[in-house]
Amino acid sequence: AGAGSAAVLADVAGFLTLALIAIAMIRELAYTAALGVGVILITNLVLLPIWLSYLRIPKNTMHQREHIEHAHEGLWRSLGALSRPRNALTAIALAVLLGTWGLHYSKNMVIGDTQAGAPEFHADSRYNIDAAYITSHFSIGTDILNVIAEAGPSACVEPDVVNYIDDFDWAIRNVEGVHSSISLPQAMKIVASGWNEGNIKWRALPLSAGATEDEKARNRSLLTQASRPIETSTGLLNADCSVMPITFFLTDHKAETIDHVTGAINKWISDNPSNVVKLRLATGNIGVMAATNDAVRAAELPMLFAVYIAVALFCLITFRSFAAVICCVLPLVLVSILANAMMAFLGIGLKVATLPIAALGVGIGVDYGIYIFSRLQVHLASGHTIADAFVTTLRETGHAVLFTGLTLAAGVGTWIFSALKFQADMGMMLCFMFILNMVAAIVLIPALAGLLIRPSTR
Repeated sequence: AGAGSAAVLADVAGFLTLALIAIAMIRELAYTAALGVGVILITNLVLLPIWLSYLRIPKNTMHQREHIEHAHEGLWRSLGALSRPRNALTAIALAVLLGTWGLHYSKNMVIGDTQAGAPEFHADSRYNIDAAYITSHFSIGTDILNVIAEAGPSACVEPDVVNYIDDFDWAIRNVEGVHSSISLPQAMKIVASGWNEGNIKWRALPLSAGATEDEKARNRSLLTQASRPIETSTGLLNADCSVMPITFFLTDHKAETIDHVTGAINKWISDNPSNVVKLRLATGNIGVMAATNDAVRAAELPMLFAVYIAVALFCLITFRSFAAVICCVLPLVLVSILANAMMAFLGIGLKVATLPIAALGVGIGVDYGIYIFSRLQVHLASGHTIADAFVTTLRETGHAVLFTGLTLAAGVGTWIFSALKFQADMGMMLCFMFILNMVAAIVLIPALAGLLIRPSTR
């Protein structure tokens, strides 16, 4: 019960660390997951024993259990041999090599989406096929980035303001990843040409540099004439023309495209400061994605540190041993590194749907270590050697650990076949982490314990 309670509390603490991320969806997930796991303290530690007390256990149950334990005796002894110094060093060296490879390959992990089309659906979904057709055959698309230009009232009749916005529109329209754009200056040019028999030579804006006061007044009149037919319902200006959005249609919403375009926008604003116009990023679905990617990028490492600190504290409180903390936490660190490498290999981006997986994997993965080390500590206190204590521990908990890991993996593994891509990605990653956390626990805990626990405490 003590190990079970510690495991559940560690899960709850791990899930609550997700609330540190300033994204409402992830915070709701954190509170819901923590509450759902916390209820296990009541269901498994209180209600389950009461329910089992009313069940009649068959007489041959113990015989079947002994038969199963005998069938896996060879496996338990092989794992117990990992606690011997030479075997322990070999296992840890392999884990270090695997972790080094994972760290190197995880550098390729992308923060954001890695595919074009709606990230909620697979590439071959009906929606994404239609969206790709629209983008490839028309000058618009479904990935929209709005930059908000702010100025004083009636700014659309000021040549300095309108030309500044037009220069910005032209510069970003020619950035790789931008399909086309719509802005108030573009529409004003078309109207100006229409007032002059559609002559293409009049599709221009009057300049103000070096203009006299009379010329500036005449230019304002021309801009007034060009902007008057444009209604606020077009979304190109507000009622007093103090806000003028510039809409860019991107070729896709891949993370590299968003980073490239927003980087170009920020660089242009930095290189071309203005006292009369303020450009603000950004609205549209791309604006939301860009802000979300920034939040995920900023929250990734703090969240992982918080998860591991919480798990380490619960292990320290439970076992009162730094060796136990290392034995329980290091396998989780290895799995987290390999999970990032797997995401890079499979082309799964780190985003709102996949960021919580790290906390979920660590929070649930520590259960294996707590279950195993709690029994290992008891047998070590009885005078057993590390190898014998671990073999005895696996006889008692090995099947439970294997059953738990495989059951969890099988449950979330069904998500892989979901029509929703983000659910399929989550299922694949959770399945990977549940199985690998189980394997890492039963392989690395004896190796680490064999090196960290002194002979005098055996």
